[in-house]
Amino acid sequence: MKPKVFISAPIPKKVEDYIAQHCDYRIWDKKEPIPPEILAREVADVKGLITKKGAINKEFLSQAPHLKVVSTISVGYDSFDIEAMRERNVLGTHTPFVLDETVADLVFGLILSAARRLPELDRWVKEGNWGKEKDSERNFGVDVHHTTLGIIGMGRIGEKIARRAALGFEMDVLYNSNSRKPEAEEKYGARYSEVDELLASSDFVVVMLPLTQETHHIIGEKQFGLMKPNAIFINCARGQVVDEKALVRALQEKKIRGAGLDVFEVEPVGQDNPLLQMDNVVTLPHIGSATHNTRFDMAMRAAENLVAGVTGQVPPDVVKELKSLAEL
Repeated sequence: MKPKVFISAPIPKKVEDYIAQHCDYRIWDKKEPIPPEILAREVADVKGLITKKGAINKEFLSQAPHLKVVSTISVGYDSFDIEAMRERNVLGTHTPFVLDETVADLVFGLILSAARRLPELDRWVKEGNWGKEKDSERNFGVDVHHTTLGIIGMGRIGEKIARRAALGFEMDVLYNSNSRKPEAEEKYGARYSEVDELLASSDFVVVMLPLTQETHHIIGEKQFGLMKPNAIFINCARGQVVDEKALVRALQEKKIRGAGLDVFEVEPVGQDNPLLQMDNVVTLPHIGSATHNTRFDMAMRAAENLVAGVTGQVPPDVVKELKSLAEL
């Protein structure tokens, strides 16, 4: 008998077919999010769950007594209550690696957009202002090439960003991470730096940290105060790693030049958020991995994790905090 699983969001047909080969499955195939009461009913008898969002906590797990694995279609897994999952012996998996290049592309899109003011000037041209400017320097931006990039959080994506910076734009790369990255240092000339020094020395600061209790609001008033007044801040990680009010003040008081943001403290971002009124801030709707190829690869990776977890194998991408469960 095939193990029962539930898929709580639409996935590509090929991925669904792969799951069907190994599992007895049900799927929520509507575009709108699944209502909590329906999800609770659907997980009551399943061993596996694929999800894109939603808290996996003690209350949720009490509704799924047979659950063995939760496979999220994302790299981040801050929705997992690790202690609750450990107590219930439920594996949690995510989808690293497959989106690294795509997110690194987006980071550089934000760097270029903020530095050369691309969205602002696109609107300016479409509004019929070209030719009406009185100041010949009105549309100037700043260079990206041969400047200094600081990366806070030098994981897999950080290393992809460093490669683009060093080899594509001949930038000096500073980084801060929990561990040294000798390969990136050798290949890209990246230099390890304490955070305060990195902030003070960088023309562009990119944050690529996961959201944990330790990283919540790790970038705030003090950190923005250390940055150069012409620096540009980029966040494609999680909105909550930044004190957003401190970022707003830093921009309003011209402590930094601008920002490029794919994430916010509250998502979707409210229309009354001051960041949306600033020409020197590029705002995106959390699209780090949003290409067809990457989202397919993420869904397939999540499916492989799910199938492995419900068929007695060790999934390839168990989150690090729960790896000990896979070794039992």
